[in-house]
Amino acid sequence: MLKNKKICVVLPAYNAAETLEKTYKEIPFDIVDEVVLVDDHSSDATTRIGEQLGIRHIIRHDKNKGYGGNQKTCYQTALSLGADIVVMLHPDYQYDPRLIESMCYLIANGVYPVVLGSRILGKGALNGGMPRYKYFFNRCLTALQNFVMNQKLAEYHTGYRAFSKEVLENINFMADDDDFVFDNQMLAQIFYAGYEIAEITCPTKYFPEASSINFKRSCKYGFGVIHTSFCYRWQKWGIGKSKIFQIEN
Repeated sequence: MLKNKKICVVLPAYNAAETLEKTYKEIPFDIVDEVVLVDDHSSDATTRIGEQLGIRHIIRHDKNKGYGGNQKTCYQTALSLGADIVVMLHPDYQYDPRLIESMCYLIANGVYPVVLGSRILGKGALNGGMPRYKYFFNRCLTALQNFVMNQKLAEYHTGYRAFSKEVLENINFMADDDDFVFDNQMLAQIFYAGYEIAEITCPTKYFPEASSINFKRSCKYGFGVIHTSFCYRWQKWGIGKSKIFQIEN
């Protein structure tokens, strides 16, 4: 715990057998209370390795539900375990688990309800090996989103995030897409609900075993991001209605 807040780290996994152990062993267990591993029907030994590591909460989907679908299971499970702070960490060892304490500290002390580990603040992305075309489109999409949504984030596309329980309970993340645009829709929902988001500099690593989407899926993601941004703006102006901004009672 940190400041009497129960912390749960969720690991949305797909074919993460080669990197899961390295990721898990760098989690700061002096403050982390629970770890949830959700295996999205991997074809490798992800679940078996999780069991060998002693992860208590392991869920294996009987079919692949997609990146967003995986996270839905992650967050629902973390909330059911009574988590006050939930950290989403990719088990592909691309993000540094040692930042968990810093991210959770901001939430536990009531400074911010959401904290992102940003690859763009500083020079973490390019120094870590992010392909230059991905860096370019990351910057272009982020600039567009900041303009359309009237916000100011360094990037919207990081997969390293920490949330307070309140935020997860007050946005309708179950209405979001099951694919990669899920991450972006969540941030739009968080802003729409009036929450602030903090960012901290995060070093990152790109290597063959780290998860990455191909060019075709990157394009699909990009168009989804643009659509999400304009849905947010239209909803704010009252000239459109998107299900992702409707709160379930």
